[in-house]
Amino acid sequence: MNMAVSFQHLDQMQPWNDRLHLLECLSATPEAPDVMTFTFRSDRENWFRYLPGQFVTLELPTGPEPAMRTYTLSSSPSRPFSVAVTVKAQKDSVGTRWMFENLKPGMRIRAYGPVGDFSHVRHPGEKYLFLSAGSGITPMMSMTRYMADTAPLSDITFINCSRSPSDIIFRSELEYLARFMPSLDLGFIVEQCGRTDLWSGLKGRIDKAKIALLAHDFMERTIFCCGPEVFMESVRSMLEAHGFDMSRYHQESFLPAEAPTPLAEVSDDAPAEEGTTIRFSMAGKDAACASGQTILQAARAAGVRIGAACESGLCGTCRVMKLSGEVEMSHNGGILDDEIDEGYILACCSRPKTDVEIEA
Repeated sequence: MNMAVSFQHLDQMQPWNDRLHLLECLSATPEAPDVMTFTFRSDRENWFRYLPGQFVTLELPTGPEPAMRTYTLSSSPSRPFSVAVTVKAQKDSVGTRWMFENLKPGMRIRAYGPVGDFSHVRHPGEKYLFLSAGSGITPMMSMTRYMADTAPLSDITFINCSRSPSDIIFRSELEYLARFMPSLDLGFIVEQCGRTDLWSGLKGRIDKAKIALLAHDFMERTIFCCGPEVFMESVRSMLEAHGFDMSRYHQESFLPAEAPTPLAEVSDDAPAEEGTTIRFSMAGKDAACASGQTILQAARAAGVRIGAACESGLCGTCRVMKLSGEVEMSHNGGILDDEIDEGYILACCSRPKTDVEIEA
């Protein structure tokens, strides 16, 4: 069998394109109870360009209609030939449980992204405090791995909260990185310990006293926070009450800060004479868009597939290129200003003001 592998330098390859290329699963690695890391390569010879801390949306074939699930990349763009997501399967998980039971090396799935603004590259500081709970550790791990490769003298205090010592994700790797990063200080807080757990660290829930013990200068740091909503709200409230400069506080959430404006309830067969026409260039279809309809609703009515996950203008999965025309877009942070300048829109929260042409 010929085991030769072709070699190309990075500058000889093209970046991965979520509209043309699939992800091929390379490995599935257990990390902690009900936690698995899935590593992917491009189905072609491509490399991955993204910011540490960004996320992707995976299209998972869980049934007749695929499930769209958003996961933060735990990998680092400093190692651009593969990407990885580290996911925790909850009791009611559908997509993640499907991954655990079905996603094997060699399988290919569609992905969208990477996108997101939760990155120290977007919000730099002189020194950092990373606060996470459970699988919220993944963007912190991506940023830490990136700084370990590119700026190992970075000043990071890394605090993670877990249910028990065995639930701490990436503990061994973080302790290994701390050997080579002199200003990486680790702090682990667990809610409970079993009778056989060897644990001499902090126990209980996170509070100001524990943060101050592990990061005495936390008021001077740029803070990134990720975890369950109740965890982030607790941290945010504590910092606000303590007079922290919240311009240096950043949190990752896949829920909008405010309830998104509901999509207009417009029937697919509503009269179109008061609406506009949308041209879907790749599908070669023209569709009537009734007054009040979003581009995503019109696409579905016309049988044009546009990937969508949150449908509230947050995740960016439904990002498409607008080739012509004008739209009104009300998003919740799922698209960057420079992407808008390039001509991209989010189909789930964009309503045509004129006839438009969309690359879909």
